[in-house]
Amino acid sequence: MEIGFIGLGNMGMPMALNLAAAGHKVTGFDMTVPCPEGIAQADSAADAATGTDIVITMLPNGSILRDVAIEIVPMMSPRAGFIDCSTVDVESARHVSGYAKAAGLLPVDAPVSGGVTGAAAGTLTFMCGGVEAAFAKAKPVFDILGQKAVHCGPPGSGQAAKICNNMILGVTMIATCEAFALADKLGLSRQAMFDVVSTSSGYSWSMNAYCPAPGIGPQSPADNKYKPGFSSDLMLKDLRLSQQAAEAVDADTPMGQRATALYERFVELEDGAGKDFSAMLPRFVSRRRAV
Repeated sequence: MEIGFIGLGNMGMPMALNLAAAGHKVTGFDMTVPCPEGIAQADSAADAATGTDIVITMLPNGSILRDVAIEIVPMMSPRAGFIDCSTVDVESARHVSGYAKAAGLLPVDAPVSGGVTGAAAGTLTFMCGGVEAAFAKAKPVFDILGQKAVHCGPPGSGQAAKICNNMILGVTMIATCEAFALADKLGLSRQAMFDVVSTSSGYSWSMNAYCPAPGIGPQSPADNKYKPGFSSDLMLKDLRLSQQAAEAVDADTPMGQRATALYERFVELEDGAGKDFSAMLPRFVSRRRAV
C-alpha cells in the first residue's frame, strides 16, 4: 500500500518505520522532525495524504487533529482509509470522523496502548471506533503495528475506550505506589510485597508488568531512573480527557478526579515533568501523611 503518515514523534516514527519495513511505501510529514531513511519526505500534511491508500495521524491533541483533517481530507482519494492513532477528546474524534465520512473516506479513531516500546516492537493494542468497512480497511495496518485491534463500536468509541483504560491505569499506579511507600514504612521488604501482591488479590498491570519499584519484577522504567516509557505528562493529558468526558456525560468519577489532581501536582508543581508516570513511587516515599 501507499501510506501517508502525519506526526513522526516518539510513537509515530517507529510505527512508520515498521510499515516501511513490511514493504509498504510510506510518505511522512512532521512539523519539527525530518523523515528517517526509508520514509519519503513530504512537504506538507496535504502532500503526504495525496494519492495514498491510507493516511495515519499521530497528533498531540484534538485541536491539531481538526486542523490537519481540514488540510488532508480534500486531498485524499475516495474510499481511502483515515486512521487516527492520536489520543484526543471524544468530541474531536467524532467530528473528524463525520467530516471524513462525508468526503467518502473510511475513518477510524484508533488510539493505542503499549507506549514507545510497543510502537518499536510492533506490539501495540489498538482501540478502534468506526464502521465495519473502515475497520476492515485499517486491519492490515493494525496487523503490522500491533498484537491486537479491538473494534469497540461507532466513531469515538476508540477514544472512549482509551480514556477509560488510562483512567484505571492512573488510579492503579497511584495505589501501587502508595502501597509500596506504606510497606517501606512498615518494614516490609519490597520483594516480599511484590511476591505477595503479584500473586493475590492486589494483582494489577501496574504491579505485575510495570512495577514502580526498581529491581523488583520485570524490567520497567523504574530500573532506568524512571526514564519515561509512558510519561507523567501524557498520563495527566489522558486523565484530563477522562474528566472532560465525565463532565460531558455527568459521570461520577471521584477516583479519576483525585488521580488527575495528584498528577497535576506531580507534573506542574513538583518534579514529575519528563519522568515516567510510575515515578510517583519516590514521590510518596518522600512524603508524610497529609493532615
